[in-house]
Parts: sequence; C-alpha cells; structure tokens
Amino acid sequence: MILGDLLDAPVNDASGNRLGYVVDVRLVLDGPLDGLLAAPRLHGLLVSPRTGTSFLGYERSGVEAPALLARYFAWRHRGTFLVHWQDVAEVAPGAVRLVDQFRRFSPALPATGRQAGR
Repeated sequence: MILGDLLDAPVNDASGNRLGYVVDVRLVLDGPLDGLLAAPRLHGLLVSPRTGTSFLGYERSGVEAPALLARYFAWRHRGTFLVHWQDVAEVAPGAVRLVDQFRRFSPALPATGRQAGR
C-alpha cells in the first residue's frame, strides 16, 4: 500500500455512511530495529469530516503560533478524529470502510520538548 492511495480517500462506517476523508496517517516506531530506529508501523488514520487537507503539524498540542494559523487549523479540522488501524475493515480503491463499533480517538499529539518548554 502507498500512502498516497490513502490520503484524501473517503471514509465510511460499516453501514456506508460517509464520515469524512483521510487527511493523515499515524505511524509508531515499535517494530524491529531498522538501522538506528525501530521499523515504523501504521497505527491509524486521521479522518476529517470537512476537508482533505493536512494539519501541517498543528495537531500537536501546545502549538499556538502563529496564532492566526493555529486558530484557522483548529477551526478547519474541528471534528477530526483518529481511528486505529485495527478498526479499518477494508481499503478499496478510492475508499476506506471501518468496522462496526469502531472507536474515535483524539487527533492531538503531545507537545514536543521544545514546545512544552514554553
């Protein structure tokens, strides 16, 4: 699977109701060592009900500058949620279908060390 195949894909629940669009993916580094770091694993998808555009890093908690952009992205991505990869039932060409009883998680990432020190 290629990341570009997932981005902007419509996301539907098990009944076929449109939930939004894939705007990003979450990876975790918890696989076997691959050089200096652990191999990445797909953790989940970020689903936005309104747009197919990326957060551009503004999903991190504590990012408030420039203020105008931070407010704009918070407004633009309201309602966005993270769905874990195990809750994805099917990835078909141009569409993603979730399992029945999938769970929505916050899309926010913790602040990085530099931002947390403010």
